[in-house]
Amino acid sequence: MPRACDSARGFDFAPLLPSAPPSYGEGIAGVEAGRGLMTEFTSLEKIRLQKLEELRLEGVEAYPTRARRTHTSAQAIAEFEAAEKEDRELKLTLAGRIRAMRPMGKVSFAHMEDGAGKIQLFFRLNEVGRERLELFNRMFDIGDFIQAEGVMFRTKTGEVTLHVHDFKLLAKAVSPLPAAKDETLEDGTVVRHAALEDPELRARQRYADLAVNPETREVFRKRAAIIRALRAFLDEHGFLEVETPILQPIYGGAAARPFLTYHNELEQQMYLRISFELYLKRLLVGNLEKVYEIGRDFRNEGVSFKHNPEFTQLEFYWAYADYLQVMELTEQMVSYTAQQVLGTQKITYKHNEIDLTPPWKRLEMRQGILETSGIDIDAYRTADELFQAMKERHPNRMPDVGLTRGKLVDFLLSEFLEPTLIQPTFLYNYPRDISPLAKSIPDDPMTVERFEAYTAGFELCNAFTELNDPLDQEQRFLEMGRDYAADDEEKHPMDEDYLRAMRYGMPPNGGFGMGVDRLAMLLLDKHSIRDVLLFPALRNEEFAEKEKS
Repeated sequence: MPRACDSARGFDFAPLLPSAPPSYGEGIAGVEAGRGLMTEFTSLEKIRLQKLEELRLEGVEAYPTRARRTHTSAQAIAEFEAAEKEDRELKLTLAGRIRAMRPMGKVSFAHMEDGAGKIQLFFRLNEVGRERLELFNRMFDIGDFIQAEGVMFRTKTGEVTLHVHDFKLLAKAVSPLPAAKDETLEDGTVVRHAALEDPELRARQRYADLAVNPETREVFRKRAAIIRALRAFLDEHGFLEVETPILQPIYGGAAARPFLTYHNELEQQMYLRISFELYLKRLLVGNLEKVYEIGRDFRNEGVSFKHNPEFTQLEFYWAYADYLQVMELTEQMVSYTAQQVLGTQKITYKHNEIDLTPPWKRLEMRQGILETSGIDIDAYRTADELFQAMKERHPNRMPDVGLTRGKLVDFLLSEFLEPTLIQPTFLYNYPRDISPLAKSIPDDPMTVERFEAYTAGFELCNAFTELNDPLDQEQRFLEMGRDYAADDEEKHPMDEDYLRAMRYGMPPNGGFGMGVDRLAMLLLDKHSIRDVLLFPALRNEEFAEKEKS
């Protein structure tokens, strides 16, 4: 055997390679102990492992190296319908997962599913022979992957079917997939329940969820279409897609607690990025005037229906634009994406009809908070004054003590105003102390040109007229370091390199950030971020089980 090695490390893999195929049938204990497996097999899995051993003894490879497919199921059906009109025979080869089996003596029916849909297979003793038909009925199981070659025809019931002339096993499924269940109600109505319904189990075993629930596969196809549409829109508007570092020596650009790591070669502490912002704005200094990035951000904070520690973010920065121009581009981009993915700009979320058609409502934050809480935030310029006003008016809906004025305003927003914002609304003009990178409104240094878009009762995106005065920015960094406790998520570290970039001159610009996962939730009517993430963050399985008990 040639020596297998990694060129960078010179590691010899040969000792790790088995000298013979594994034996499955010499007692399940032999599999578990002999190969060091920790798996505890169920009775059904032990039966399938026994079949694996029997297949090996009969010379059948359960996991062959090569597979062949000429058509997907959808292509096969479409081409057969065309051939049927021309009275033309259609021979082809399909491959996919067995989803149903019905042995009937000298014939057998099965349904096979691939990424494009389902199709029926028909096996008859005359074509495949007695031995091969018995092999299929005895050794194949629902969930196995099969390759089937034959001729397309239509059954007496009208179902397009492949009349199988030859077949082979492509992969044996040791564990049975969850099966859909039918429930008969008192009135005789039959309700089919999804094969895997428990939300946590679906998130934990997404592979099984995808395998048995076609609607889950459709969610992630549409999620991919959402990202394609966002890219297409920005590309068409002259933005350049770029990539910035995920590992950063200084985190910044947002108010969040970072994940910490260590770079051995550089001998320095590093952070997983919480935002792309400070790197993208460095590019504006370098005369890249319209830039965007779609990628992963990491925030070491709470998990909820709308928060995941690892999430997909879209940020763009636009030289010579302000937050009003960014508002217009935002409503155009979101409505365009809905139209491209769903074919409409009118959607439903939690039974609310939502119209994404521009223009969206504009509402100043101060006015919105006044209307929903009865408190005029401009009348209280210090944190103590505002806290006392909140205590007098809403003694039973109070935040923690010791918050800054900006955080108190943010509490009023989330507690009173946010739940009322069902139709798309731009909420604009925010307190400076929770917006350290935004430019102040002329003649009002305590308020900045910032907006957030809300719809369906949650925040969709966030945008500023970006600060481009390096001296003002340095002062903001100093304020953020002085006014917040060391462990406060709002604390923003000083970034000397970013300030150096700004001192070379940064054009005035508008910046924008949006969680792509939240947009997917909105457009696909999913009420938990877990439902639009293939692999969401979950507690350790063993720990989760202890919590339940």
